Amino acid sequence: MEIHEMKEGNKLSITLSGRLDTITAPDLENKLNSSLENINELIFDFSALSYLSSAGLRVLLSAQKRMNRQGSLVIHGVNETIMEIFEATGFTDILKIE
Repeated sequence: MEIHEMKEGNKLSITLSGRLDTITAPDLENKLNSSLENINELIFDFSALSYLSSAGLRVLLSAQKRMNRQGSLVIHGVNETIMEIFEATGFTDILKIE
């Protein structure tokens, strides 16, 4: 998985490509832990994400909980496969997906 990060003031955009799974989820978690200080808008671009595992869902849930205290989290570019995972796990009720 590749993580591309762009910061503009209090806004952080993260583009993920590849697979967010057990092997790569800790990389995203570490990136978020070091990057979310003073961020009130977190945007994920999933248009190049091909796979999402339960480990990836855990990282997203943790990010959502933190952003509930700091601001907002939005996910863009979700393909049909990833959307099915979000729907099956109830994450469509937790995350803002556009």
